[in-house]
Amino acid sequence: MEPVGSPLTATYAHPRSTPTKFLPAISAMASSYKGRFPYCPLPQSSSLPWMPSTYDRPAAISPTLAPFSKSSQGMAASKKLPLIADRTTFITRYTPEDWHRANLTNYRVSETCQHNAERLRVDTSRMIQDKYQQTEKTQRESTKNLGVRVNDIGFWKSELCRELGEMIGETNALTDMKTRLERALAETEAPLQVAQECLLQREKRMGIDLVHDDVEKQLFTEVDVIRSCQERMQRCLDKAKAQLASNRVAQHELERDLANKRAAHRIDDKCHHLRNTSHGISYYRGVERVDAMISVPESWAKFTDGNILRSQSERAASAKLRDTTRNLLEVTANEMRCQFNRVNVAFTSRIAETADAKSKIQTHLAK
Repeated sequence: MEPVGSPLTATYAHPRSTPTKFLPAISAMASSYKGRFPYCPLPQSSSLPWMPSTYDRPAAISPTLAPFSKSSQGMAASKKLPLIADRTTFITRYTPEDWHRANLTNYRVSETCQHNAERLRVDTSRMIQDKYQQTEKTQRESTKNLGVRVNDIGFWKSELCRELGEMIGETNALTDMKTRLERALAETEAPLQVAQECLLQREKRMGIDLVHDDVEKQLFTEVDVIRSCQERMQRCLDKAKAQLASNRVAQHELERDLANKRAAHRIDDKCHHLRNTSHGISYYRGVERVDAMISVPESWAKFTDGNILRSQSERAASAKLRDTTRNLLEVTANEMRCQFNRVNVAFTSRIAETADAKSKIQTHLAK
């Protein structure tokens, strides 16, 4: 506690400096400074504490000490500034019970804070352990799922490689068959021109020899047979070209799907072998919210299976077309060869008949 007149606010705001030496006695100071302060009436209020602003008001009015004069000697004692040494009453701030109660409160608050901090530390440690275990579990599951995914991709990649190889072989075989068909079609032009040339030359016969005989009939039949074979071979050639285009489309889809599978297999295999101690691992914030997927495992497998089924279908159609083309080449070759033989037989017979008639005429003329 402080004596009456002590500036409370100044006590906390501006600590007093420790004097370097003892001051003179208060009675001596009172006698030496008696009558030196200018007169200023102070407010008489017992409810308000003694404030430094009130105490320092005379100094603010006149910061210097007034000279000792006779007018101040006759001033009444009640009108002069009361001295600190004359105070007999005190203003109590806190009681000892308040002081002990404040200490106990601080102890309890400190214990509560310590308990809360300890509980927070334990909860944080437990949460860290739980998250670590959960992370390990999730990582094991992700590694397992990646392993399954790598196996699935490897299976479909092998299926695509096998189907792609078979498709390439079928396309090459159909290309060879188309080349054979084009060569056979080109080779039919010579027999057709020969038959047409024979008909043209036979038109040069004169008189009664310009007869519509069996040779002419067989020549017309040969021309019709050759043209029929050419038309069938041309239609088969057009089908072969269309089938080759379909094969190339299916092959392109297989190659693109296989390239995607190889890239996915490389990425997933690398992710499957990653560990916490692997080099070059970076953290990308928000990457888990990026959904660039365009399929689910079911549609993904269905897409590849559809490509393989489409390729198998085109391959089957190509093989069937190759068999049809091979049979067509054999049939047309047999038809043209048979008709060629018939024309030759008719020519031989007609030549023999004409030679016999010629010899008879020559014999008759010789008589």
